Formats: sequence, C-alpha cells, structure tokens
Amino acid sequence: MQSEKLSRIVSARVGDPGAIAAAAARRIRAPSLLGEHGKAMIIAADHPARGANGVGSDPTAMADRFELLDRLCTALERPGVTGVLATADILEDLLLLGVLDGKSVFGSMNRAGLAGSVFEIDDRFTGYDAETIAAMGFDGGKMLTRVALDDPATPGALSETARAVNELNDRRLIAMVEPFMSAWKDGGIRNDLSTDAVVKSVTIASGLGRRTAYTWLKLPVVAGMERVLASSTLPALLLGGEVTDPEAAFASWGKALKQPTAQGLVVGRSLLYPAGGDVAGAVDKAVSLL
Repeated sequence: MQSEKLSRIVSARVGDPGAIAAAAARRIRAPSLLGEHGKAMIIAADHPARGANGVGSDPTAMADRFELLDRLCTALERPGVTGVLATADILEDLLLLGVLDGKSVFGSMNRAGLAGSVFEIDDRFTGYDAETIAAMGFDGGKMLTRVALDDPATPGALSETARAVNELNDRRLIAMVEPFMSAWKDGGIRNDLSTDAVVKSVTIASGLGRRTAYTWLKLPVVAGMERVLASSTLPALLLGGEVTDPEAAFASWGKALKQPTAQGLVVGRSLLYPAGGDVAGAVDKAVSLL
C-alpha cells in the first residue's frame, strides 16, 4: 500500500476519528444492488475478524492489513464489481480511502465463532448491528449461520440470526444469511457440502425471522445446484470459498448463475489472493461470468 494512503488512514484514526462518520455521510450510494450486467459482484473480506487468516498454504496471508487493503482497492476499481462485505475496521479504512462510492456495502455481524475454537458454533454478534448499518448508510448485514445438530449452542445461534434478520428487515436492509449444516469432527467444525445438507440449510435459513422480504442467502456452490436453488424463492448469492482448482470453480459458478434465484457472487480469498497474484485478472474473469 502506498505510504500516502497509509498515512491518511492512520492520521484520521489518531487525530480525527470523526472523519470516518463524515466519509460515510458523503459517500455516494449504489443505485442498485445489481450492476449493469444484472448481477451482484461483491468482494468479501471479513475472514480476519474470525481468526481465519489463511489462504492456501499461507496461514497468515490475510493478516497483513496493508496488503489486504491494497488488494481490496484493486478489486473495487475493476469494472463490474458492485460491492464489498467486511467488518467495521476494514470498511472504515475503505471509507477513509474514498473507494466505496457507488458500491453496495454489507457489514459482517457475527464473528465470535472463531475458527478452530471449542465455541465455534456459539457465533455471537460481535460486529455490526442493524442500527449501525443503517446509520452508516450501508445496504445490509451478513450473518454466518451454522447448524450443528450435535451442538447445544445451535438454537442460540439460530435465535441470534433470526433477531438480526428481524432488525434488518424492519429497516428495509438486506439480511444476507450464510447457512451451513455443520458437525464436530476430529476436534473441529466441518461444513457438510453434500447437496442434501445444503438444501436442508437453505430451508432452515429461509424460515428465520418474522419477515423475509429483505432476506437474501449466501450459498456455497456444490453438486446439484439446481436442487439447492430450487429449495427457496429467496434471492441467492454464490460464495467462492477456498478454491483449489480455479478453472473448475469458475465453470461451476457460471453454471449456477444461470438459475433464476442466483443473483450474483460474493467471493473473497480466491479473488483477492489468486494463484499467480493477478487480482485484477481474477476479478475480471469472475465478472465475465455475470
């Protein structure tokens, strides 16, 4: 990251914290959640707040904040990118850099389910709340919702998600729910990415909250996406996850995007840290699928 940009962030945080709210107030909002191509292309960067800093074989790739911001700025400048999803610390840095004009912005809400912890399913809301998302002029909030039938913390996690869905719906803001059927295995939480399990997670997530008019789903791309996307009428965004075979991933994303409820992509690590390091090229290829 250029020293001038870094100095701008640090100087504001030290000497003028109010600059963050001022930047949010003057930000030009996106006219639509969807781009000119009719789909959303959202860059996700909320992994570090859950302690999930690894990319591929590098366990600390996302822990260099200056490099992450530089990669985010590159991605957000590419044509066809419609928005960003992140926690408050990252979104405020991006506001200070002035790169969020015309973009949809989603705040990450629950980050207490730290990766690898014994309390991972007890994913409490330690990030954004609906009130602050509205006050900042953002478009919605995202919540990770893992359903572990073998963990008694699951009902509490579902209840917290339902509350957030309600509060966002009341403010006419998008509630982006990312559901998984999960289970404890070998001392850690593992998400079940079989078609039947993802379908079940969709049907559970779709019923959370007293209203669903503003609820969208964030779903993994798995085998049988026709069945997955037929299990709810809620708009769905497809997540990228950890990609080991880029060509196969892009092909599967493109196929899934043809389904009527699929409204775009929410992709993070595989575009921000692509094999070969060409962030702009990876983002442009994802946009081309839309």
